[in-house]
Amino acid sequence: MRISELGTRRCLESEHWKKWLSVAVNVVFLLLGQGVASLLGKFYYEQGGNSIWMATLVQSAAFPILFIPFLFFRAPREEEPTTTTTTTTTATISQPSVTTLCLIYISLGMLIAGDNVMFSVGQLYLPASTYFLLSATQLGFNAVFSFFINSEKITILILNSVILLTLSATLLAVGEDTSKPAGVTKEKYAIGFVCTIGASAGYALVLSLMQLAFEKVIKKETFSVVLDMQIYTSIASTFVCIIGLFASGEWGDLKGEMEGFKTGNVSYVMTLFWIAIAWQMSSVGMVGLVLTVSSLFSNFISMLSLPLVPIAAMVIYHEKMNGVKIMSVLMATWGFVSHLYQQYLDDVNKSDETRESDSIFHVSDECT
Repeated sequence: MRISELGTRRCLESEHWKKWLSVAVNVVFLLLGQGVASLLGKFYYEQGGNSIWMATLVQSAAFPILFIPFLFFRAPREEEPTTTTTTTTTATISQPSVTTLCLIYISLGMLIAGDNVMFSVGQLYLPASTYFLLSATQLGFNAVFSFFINSEKITILILNSVILLTLSATLLAVGEDTSKPAGVTKEKYAIGFVCTIGASAGYALVLSLMQLAFEKVIKKETFSVVLDMQIYTSIASTFVCIIGLFASGEWGDLKGEMEGFKTGNVSYVMTLFWIAIAWQMSSVGMVGLVLTVSSLFSNFISMLSLPLVPIAAMVIYHEKMNGVKIMSVLMATWGFVSHLYQQYLDDVNKSDETRESDSIFHVSDECT
């Protein structure tokens, strides 16, 4: 019994470290990808870019690069369904049908495309301060969706982290210039306002639905599952964006936009290229965190990038780092530590419950 318990303990410790290593990698992917995409997106608009559909398209169009890791991490086709056998029952975990998976990927891809369009409209028509402030509401939306859709417990630590990060983004917005962008009318400003609120709610909904799909339908926790979700939803999203680009007539203005780009044609192409790469990197991290932790945690890390971007902007664009921005970063860090500690407590409790059930199983086995 002691040897068996020791083996179980080592197995649990191994799974524990694998999970946290996966979480750390996904956090880096999400923060680095979203940070780079945000900075390059700012550069795109500052240098003369103004295409809503192009700004939306690059958020999903670079999915072909994911086929490289997809080939290495793809689960074998011949893998048998997982079975759990006891002395009295045999349970088989059934795999979802291709039709079910297609419906999930297409539906989520279309939602993501619509969400990205609304974010692009908001970013174009609103000042940075208002855009950041409205985007911060997605954490509140996600907490509500996680509670009702994913049955997630909202503990004091999680509530504390949500409030802190929301205040951090709000504080960052207060310290920015609140003047409307040049050429933006009251009607466009109102459209940008409504679109950003809708996009924040939509983004939170997509994450919760993605978590629900992982838990109730896909029922796997592998990197290949993350790549499947990201590649196939990106295909659907890209298809929608291409239709929108041609239907809106913006495709005819792209040549003029490229020629009018202040830093040149090559810079225009490379800016869009690296924005697309960065968004794919960010999305892989986002989906990975939804799978390994929760949609709320993934959204939390996504929002964490807002106060961190000014630090990068200070280095790259030589912007000033004032006291308001420093306070925003400190509050975001406090919120991050609070949320991370809650995840640690959940992980410890889960490990304890597993050990208890394993001990009960061995005692029962000895008695028989």
